[in-house]
Amino acid sequence: MTDAYRFEPRKRARRRALQAIYQWQLTGQDPGQILRQFRDVQDMKGVDEAYFESLLRGVSERKDSLDEALSEFTDRPLEQVDMMERVVLRIGAYELLHCPELPYRVVLDQCVDLAHRFGSEGGHAFVNAVLDRAARSWRPDESSVPDPS
Repeated sequence: MTDAYRFEPRKRARRRALQAIYQWQLTGQDPGQILRQFRDVQDMKGVDEAYFESLLRGVSERKDSLDEALSEFTDRPLEQVDMMERVVLRIGAYELLHCPELPYRVVLDQCVDLAHRFGSEGGHAFVNAVLDRAARSWRPDESSVPDPS
């Protein structure tokens, strides 16, 4: 099994989580209800459902602390950041702070990809800059290691 294939279920989980968290932010709907809706209605084939749930619940339960942690690295209040980029930043912050098994470069790459695909024009550059600064602060030992590529 190639590395790319092995990580695909998590990549799909991030995409579904992005949609679910966006829905939660937009509607204020209960995250548990959104979780059930996604499992019942959405195509979850090939999705790491446990990771999807972890992201949805983790971001929704820790929104305020994630926003506070991110505020140190943004040039404006998060309320002024495009909603899709805000969701991506929260996912990235959650993964950087609460998923130490994930290399920070994977988190950054995946979040930048989400912002590029689903965010506003140029939003991926903002997401990259914010999460890169956050990673250097929150994971100094890991981020000080030179990029092997």
